Amino acid sequence: MGERALLVELADTAEVTALYGWLRERRSAGGLPRVEEIVPAARTVLLDGVTDVDALTALLRAARPGGPASAASGPLVEVPTVYDGADLMEIAGLWGVSPEAAVRIHTEPEYVVAFCGFAPGFGYLTGLPAAYGVPRRATPRSAVPAGSVALAGPYTGVYPRSSPGGWQLLGRTALRLWDTDRTPAALLAPGTRVRFTPTREGAP
Repeated sequence: MGERALLVELADTAEVTALYGWLRERRSAGGLPRVEEIVPAARTVLLDGVTDVDALTALLRAARPGGPASAASGPLVEVPTVYDGADLMEIAGLWGVSPEAAVRIHTEPEYVVAFCGFAPGFGYLTGLPAAYGVPRRATPRSAVPAGSVALAGPYTGVYPRSSPGGWQLLGRTALRLWDTDRTPAALLAPGTRVRFTPTREGAP
C-alpha cells in the first residue's frame, strides 16, 4: 500500500471490530494522527494516507481497545425480511429447531457490520451466536437474487445484487443495499448496527 499505510494484523474478527471502533472514536475526538482511510477486513485493519507513521505505530502498540461493543456506535439500519429462503428448512435442521424458531433466533441479535467486501455494498455482519454458524453450500448457486439474506460460517450478509454465491439463503429484503444515486451509495458500512425484522410479502 506504500509508505503512508499501516496494516494491523489481528487474531479474529472480534478484535478487528474492537480496534476499528476504537480508531473511529479516537479520530472523532481528535486523538488520532491524520489517516485518510480506515478499512477493516476479517483479520486486519488497514490505515491508509497516514501522515505520521511513527506516531501512529506507537499509538497502536499502546492501544487497549474495549470489547466489540465499542464499535457498535454506528447508525442503526432495520432490514425488513421475508423469511422464505430456499435454505430455511436446512438451516432450521442444522440448528435442531423449527423454521419459526430459526427466524426468532436470527431476528433476536443486534448485528454489527464488521467489514465489507465480495461486492459493492456487501457487509459481513457479526452478532449471531457462534453456536448457530452454518457451513457454505457444497455447490454454490450460479445466481442468488438481489436482497437475499444469507448465512455462512459466523456471518450474516445481504446480497446487494444478483450474483453467484454459496451462502445459505434464509430470506429476502426489498432494501437497496447499493445505490449509486444515494450518498453514501452503500447502505451498510463498517460499524453500522443492523436489526432484521420479520415481515410478510407486500407489507409496508
